[in-house]
Amino acid sequence: MKEIPIPYVRANQTGIVLLVVLAIIFQQPFLIAALWAIQVIGLWQGVRANLIVQLAAPLLHGRIAGAQTEAAELQRFNNSIAVILLTLSVVSFWLMPGSWVGYLFAGMVAAAAFVAICGFCVGCFLYFQFKQLRNR
Repeated sequence: MKEIPIPYVRANQTGIVLLVVLAIIFQQPFLIAALWAIQVIGLWQGVRANLIVQLAAPLLHGRIAGAQTEAAELQRFNNSIAVILLTLSVVSFWLMPGSWVGYLFAGMVAAAAFVAICGFCVGCFLYFQFKQLRNR
């Protein structure tokens, strides 16, 4: 799949925000670990393997046909950043139980997802800068 329907992208972003917020409110790092696993599987197998997208797909069925899309390469880049930060989060929880550092890394992912839902994609900006730097 070279293009990913925006409703799938937004569903994933919403799921990220909800899981991180719930993890912080209830102080449950296992929710961050679950989110990490969901995002790793999505990065490895593609967006359709992402559990959040799978759960949202029946609700989005009517909105997919004709929906705007996002380049799969860009989505993969964004997902890679999220997986790196969530990995740092999970490792922080493992190395420093009870520390706030793990929530900081996860919060960065949630903040980026929330800002993307609002209309500005931090990962897209970084991707553009990376491509500009590489082409120089």
